[in-house]
Amino acid sequence: MSDTKDVEFTLKVMINKQKTKVVFAEIDSDFADVLISFLTMPLGTIIRVLKNHYGEDEETRVNIGSLTTLYDGLLIRLCKTNTYHLSNLDNDHFETEAAKKLLLHPESSFEAERLRLKIDMIRPTRTIISYFTGTCRCGKSLNRKVGLLEESEVAGEVFATKKTTFLISDDMRMAPSVAVSIMQTLTNIGITDTGGAELRIVTFGFNEIMDLLKGSLLSRTPLSDIILEKGRVVDFGGTRKSEPGVMLNERKKEEETSNSKKMILRLMVQKSNNKLLFAQAGDDFVDFLFSLLIIPIGGVECLLGGKTRLKSIDNLYNSIADIDDKYMATRDMRNRITDPKLPRGFISTHQILPLSEQTLVYYHQDFDNKKEWLSYSGRGGGQIRDMQYDKGEGNYVKQGLTMYTVSDDLTVTPLCMTSSLSILNEMKIPLSDVKKVEVQVGLQEALSILKASLTSTSALTESLMNNPMLKKQPKQEH
Repeated sequence: MSDTKDVEFTLKVMINKQKTKVVFAEIDSDFADVLISFLTMPLGTIIRVLKNHYGEDEETRVNIGSLTTLYDGLLIRLCKTNTYHLSNLDNDHFETEAAKKLLLHPESSFEAERLRLKIDMIRPTRTIISYFTGTCRCGKSLNRKVGLLEESEVAGEVFATKKTTFLISDDMRMAPSVAVSIMQTLTNIGITDTGGAELRIVTFGFNEIMDLLKGSLLSRTPLSDIILEKGRVVDFGGTRKSEPGVMLNERKKEEETSNSKKMILRLMVQKSNNKLLFAQAGDDFVDFLFSLLIIPIGGVECLLGGKTRLKSIDNLYNSIADIDDKYMATRDMRNRITDPKLPRGFISTHQILPLSEQTLVYYHQDFDNKKEWLSYSGRGGGQIRDMQYDKGEGNYVKQGLTMYTVSDDLTVTPLCMTSSLSILNEMKIPLSDVKKVEVQVGLQEALSILKASLTSTSALTESLMNNPMLKKQPKQEH
């Protein structure tokens, strides 16, 4: 990988005759790899890299639904007075200090591919499995520290095949550019009229790639926003209402039927207007919330059937899901991207979503250079053996008697009677106007929370209070 700051990509962009909209752009496989890498990034990583790039100023900061406030609760932040503000939850609330670090710096099972991108939005990190316990298919076990592949010396393809060019629409639909069927390719990405369009050569560097990541999450027209509006990304709505119900991806429905986990959540609701004030939750629900940060955006798309309300990301994901395998670097790459597995040990025992973790890795030995490493793909040379991970077990949040307060925007704090009363006092709501509604959170509710958290700063209200059953037959305690 080259120095990220020096890398540039050249795009051939078609602009409509009014010069108000990008019709489509032609890109090479290196640029396509960067776009596809968006789908491999965990939600927590996306929040972190956007924070690092755009900062915390009100005018420049980027907020992604309720996920940003959820992530912020883990941070120790420097205030304007140059004093440190403690995170909402200190290390004592987590099983280990490492568990909290995993949430702040989640990894994906595409770390090796990411290091071979021409441009990398994530600071290089040394990925070490602290204690690998695996079994070779020959029956022998390996019990020692071994690093994941972290070298960029592996030549060749990343996600897309080399020498392939792609067309991408303004709303991030992507398809291989096949000369014999150019009209069909344009149709595939939603282009029906190119009359009067003019060609423009555009250069994208690191800053433009960051703007594109941001735009793909906040806009329906990220290319036009960047190329024609000089970087101004149009936010198409952080307060959009959830569509009723959530459709689980067909590939996950089998796992849904066998998942009977339920979590209890106590909603504090204003009687007079049925408004959600805050929720009281146990460690299982808080563990579930924080575990959302480790899911790659492609995994979110898979869970929600390609319909997340992040329309540009939806289009990119569905384009990759429909692409022919011959345009991908390996035969299984498309499936790895569209139904990704999490690294071993990242799935909490409280996880209610049908996620799966990487249990098969490849052990490489280079006897000539006296080196050994692991990879998820099996690419990279050396003598290769299949290794089966022992499945990880554990949680992020410490188990015990601690209860938590969860606000509508997923801010998590330890439950304290005085702080709860302070919230009501600030809202000028008397105790007589408050009721407690106990709800069960199962798979469908968990999916609804995940979906709402992507775009709304009222994730709990949108996902739970809009449920007709909760309004019809709440269980109340005065």
